[in-house]
Amino acid sequence: MLDEIFICKCIAETTDGLREGLSHFSGPSRAAVVYAITPDAPVCIYDPQNLLRGHEPRFKELFIDSDDWRKRSLTPLLKNGSFHMAPEKNLQLAGIISYGGRSSSVFYQMWFTEHHPDMCAVGPSERWLEHAAWRFSHDIANEKSLYTGISGSFLREYASHAVRDFIVDEMNLKLGWDTQLRVYPILDAILGIFNTREEGAWPRGQLVFIDPSTLSRMNFVIRFPEMEQPNIENFKHVRKLLQAVEQSERKLVSQGSTIVGISNEIIEEFCIVADFRGRHGFIRLNGEAVCSFSDGVYKSTTHQAKLVQVEEALLETPIDSEIGNQLYKIICSIVHHAEGQKFGCTLIIDLNKKIEKIAGQKLLPPLDLREDCHLELAMSLAKVDGALHIAQDLNLHAFACLLDGRTIPGEDRARGARFNSALRFTYEHKNLLVVVVSSDRPISVIQEGVDISAQCQWNPVSACHLGMTTLETFIDEY
Repeated sequence: MLDEIFICKCIAETTDGLREGLSHFSGPSRAAVVYAITPDAPVCIYDPQNLLRGHEPRFKELFIDSDDWRKRSLTPLLKNGSFHMAPEKNLQLAGIISYGGRSSSVFYQMWFTEHHPDMCAVGPSERWLEHAAWRFSHDIANEKSLYTGISGSFLREYASHAVRDFIVDEMNLKLGWDTQLRVYPILDAILGIFNTREEGAWPRGQLVFIDPSTLSRMNFVIRFPEMEQPNIENFKHVRKLLQAVEQSERKLVSQGSTIVGISNEIIEEFCIVADFRGRHGFIRLNGEAVCSFSDGVYKSTTHQAKLVQVEEALLETPIDSEIGNQLYKIICSIVHHAEGQKFGCTLIIDLNKKIEKIAGQKLLPPLDLREDCHLELAMSLAKVDGALHIAQDLNLHAFACLLDGRTIPGEDRARGARFNSALRFTYEHKNLLVVVVSSDRPISVIQEGVDISAQCQWNPVSACHLGMTTLETFIDEY
């Protein structure tokens, strides 16, 4: 019989490392697990930060009302005495990423974390959860006498490995198991090149890695002699060559170890693309973003605000859903343009039937932002000091608007004038939504004097926290 305190310690330390690692990769993240050590053991849950609250009906349906999940045999996992883990289906919970499995040491386990709205892809996070399941299974298999307590440390530093594991899985599906591309050296080279500036400038342009077997089918603008191909580990040389493909359709092409040449064709074969964009960049698999990189590390962010709070606020208003959808797209276009151009701006979204009178430069007639030329002009006007005044009629009524108001509780002196002016203005004027884009901070969405986009910071959880409970108790507390 396994020591219950030992199981709790394994769970808590693994969850702690998983949470901290994912928080560095994707922003503040929670983690939780549902598990049963043996086929006849009660199903337990460890959810110290209430990640799974709201999903109790689904858990009751799956684990309490039905025993189907217990009926899967462990016999295939014990063949030849080797350790093996069979994956379980994703539970498809809204806003949650999950991964689980069964092994000879842990009959059932399912790990969970946040699905952040600004993630490039969920694949790396799924591989992270998979590794947590492996670590927990191994810890339980080794038992208390051999427990080292290092699982949490592994999971804290798993970002590059999670990206690599996801890429390898996708590559094996497309190219088979005998591909010569080695992903770890590629990932190291990408960060090395990214951290190498040329005359003070950050790298821009695309570096494409393809399987050596596909080189013969590619057309090159320039191809280097085999003995003179720059090694991808020579970061300075590759960084210089990137200047030849900046602001163009051209791209550097590598077979994984050297730069073969420069091509301008669309690559149909499976390829890993490092898309350098100055202060950040993206890794893509055949056009689909896997993750981004900045500050010398890999992250899940798209570097674009998803503006979920804006979308939710518009859904709660009585305006027509089609109008709300068009308004949301207009807001996103202007915000993403400001993000891309690295300038700050403010948008006033006026949801009143009779628009507010706001001091600023009025437009006669107002600009219909459904027209591309008018939307492009609005993007340029956003650079002018002051705010854009956009109404629910999808027109831009004014720019360079001044937001004033009396001081209110909740102001943040660490933030700039745009942010605090928006707090004051929306506190005194109803049915307004203000979006503040700062050049060096996340997007703020402000309504009625409150920043509704502020990230919730969960209290840190110590690895010694042993707050496990049965799933039945968790559901009864709902």
